[in-house]
Amino acid sequence: MATRDHQLPVVLDPDHVARVQQALLAWYAAGHRDLPWRQTRDPYRILVSEIMLQQTQVERVIPKYHAFLAQFPTVEALARAPLADVIRAWAGLGYNRRARYVHQAAQAVCEQYGGEFPHDRAELERLPGVGRYTAGAIACFAFEQDVGFWDTNIARVLHRVFVGPEIPRRQLTARQLDMLADALVPPGRGYDWNQALIELGAVQCTARRPACLTCPLLAMCRAAPSMQTALAQSQQRRESVPFTETTRYFRGRIIAALRALPPGAALDLNQLGPRVHPAFTPERLPWLRQLVDGLARDGLVEVAEPAAMYDAGTDDGIADDAVRVRLPGT
Repeated sequence: MATRDHQLPVVLDPDHVARVQQALLAWYAAGHRDLPWRQTRDPYRILVSEIMLQQTQVERVIPKYHAFLAQFPTVEALARAPLADVIRAWAGLGYNRRARYVHQAAQAVCEQYGGEFPHDRAELERLPGVGRYTAGAIACFAFEQDVGFWDTNIARVLHRVFVGPEIPRRQLTARQLDMLADALVPPGRGYDWNQALIELGAVQCTARRPACLTCPLLAMCRAAPSMQTALAQSQQRRESVPFTETTRYFRGRIIAALRALPPGAALDLNQLGPRVHPAFTPERLPWLRQLVDGLARDGLVEVAEPAAMYDAGTDDGIADDAVRVRLPGT
């Protein structure tokens, strides 16, 4: 295992690598998200963005990133700030230990390096809360070094494109992924290459529903054939149930029935049922009540009586006026 751990998981074909690099870099250059941390080479701002982006969606990070930097515009300002202020500024991002990490990292930069971030990746890894990925991101995105690094999203892209399904992702060691990421960086293009990998993993080569058919690497991806088969089978399963028999359809029918009522009017379940399902019978009351309760949880309808009044196990079923449903706020 030790020997395998120090080898690439696959033999890389130079022609294949070159074609992937060219296609991915061209795709990224043609258009990508205009994210604020892509507009700076300041290692402090890169550090803040990378720690904020750990386990937090980009859309949530952007406003917090701007607000945080407005309050702590420099690494010195953050290092001097009380930790309580940093934690308060972190509100809404979750995983509050990250606030302490970025605060400690800022203090270490000021105390150990005179306020200047080290350029060496190994030195960056010694900063509190800065692991191999974040150190690589700072080295690449702040100092434009040709270094490879990976997180879950980048590893997914590298595995699918260059390794393929024959070797399960879980069998790759961290060391092998390090070697693979480093081996694939095109000389002089590390910044764009790593940004392109991040972009592809975020908007195209996603974990659950990758957009394979519009992927710039479709013809070069080792996992594409098996993934397209799996996606087609999934689509067939979804299409095997007509839309008019889906929960989504009947939820819409309930809303449409209530929308047609005069303001403030309500229907009991026995009145509502035939308007929702043409073959409605009292035996479908539990099914209808489940749909109504789901809409009520989503705030789309109001139930006039609490759910506890309905006992699906009673012999009497439910009285016509026990549960009344209407649109909210009417």
